[in-house]
Amino acid sequence: MEDVDGNRVLDYVLSWGPMILGHAHPDVVRAIQRAASQGTSFGTPTEHEVTLARMICEAFPSIEKVRLVSSGTEAVMSAIRVARGFTKRDGILKFEGCYHGHADHLLVKAGSGAATLGIPDSAGVPKAFAGQTLTAPYNDMDAVKRLVQKHWRILACIIVEPIAGNMGVVVPRKIFLRQLRTLTRKHGILLIFDEVITGFRVMYGGAQTMYGLKPDLTCLGKIIGGGLPVGAYGGSKEIMDMVAPAGPVYQAGTLSGNPLAVTAGIETLKKLRSSSLYGKLERRAVQLAEGLGQAAGQSHVPFYQTRVGSLMGGFFTEGPVVDYTSAKRSDTKRYAKFFHLMLEKGSYFAPSQFEAAFVSTAHTAADIEKTVADAHQVFKRL
Repeated sequence: MEDVDGNRVLDYVLSWGPMILGHAHPDVVRAIQRAASQGTSFGTPTEHEVTLARMICEAFPSIEKVRLVSSGTEAVMSAIRVARGFTKRDGILKFEGCYHGHADHLLVKAGSGAATLGIPDSAGVPKAFAGQTLTAPYNDMDAVKRLVQKHWRILACIIVEPIAGNMGVVVPRKIFLRQLRTLTRKHGILLIFDEVITGFRVMYGGAQTMYGLKPDLTCLGKIIGGGLPVGAYGGSKEIMDMVAPAGPVYQAGTLSGNPLAVTAGIETLKKLRSSSLYGKLERRAVQLAEGLGQAAGQSHVPFYQTRVGSLMGGFFTEGPVVDYTSAKRSDTKRYAKFFHLMLEKGSYFAPSQFEAAFVSTAHTAADIEKTVADAHQVFKRL
């Protein structure tokens, strides 16, 4: 990227994840231009909207029906409403440090920007809304079982990032997600996977395909819009038939599934589906992660790393990092110095310790070699 002052930087934020093909991929740009020449919004379904929906259903075995919206926040908000309508319960359980958008009932112990700014709960959220939300530590199945045993009769859903990406990247323990699936089925609670970050990022069918699990509902965003605003939520026919006009749960949006966003998404997914791009992403991510780890190790800087595919985290702490509490032990002041020093040298990482780093297919081995070489100098200064 190049800023208004002419500074050029290698981008490892990638619009917080969507730009998996890099910025302004020529095929994506041409597809958007063709779509724009025919109209930007019609307020009625279009052929490309159906095409993208089918691609999503083919990629995610748990999704039989899908509804497109305009953002990840909308997708999560809508999925929770469907879960409440289906179960006729009001409560939800989320995990500390997991960010699911800025709907009122989800800004409780949320990660991401709230973690960085020290705002655990947003102003303007009524206490009654937050009172419907239970929280548990990520990766702590004992805590979840205690909460479910006490509150299962009011719980409509448990929502989780299958790979947490908003308190830094925190990887689930091997049996954590599988135990969640078993527990929710036992008590008639819907399990929602928030794959806004991981969907099509860690692999084509998302984290649920990687781990061999089927949630009841899935929320998507980011990559499925190819850099334009779009989100989606979907699940089994039985559950999704709760959505109007088939059922009593209302959701609509003027620009949902608009032609530009779905066209960019289709073109992006075509690239990911029809080539060995995930292998390339894996090689670049390994190169970057190993390079940063070696740079930290040689300078004796505590640096705990996590990575799943091209989704990466690095915590300035001895580790291990398994939840929000252990993530917050990180030296955020040292991370801030790392961010500014790397930016000065021409590599743009997230300005927060509690965000992820990404690579794209546009990153070359030489790009990453430069970043790693600069990181060796920066870690020496740290």
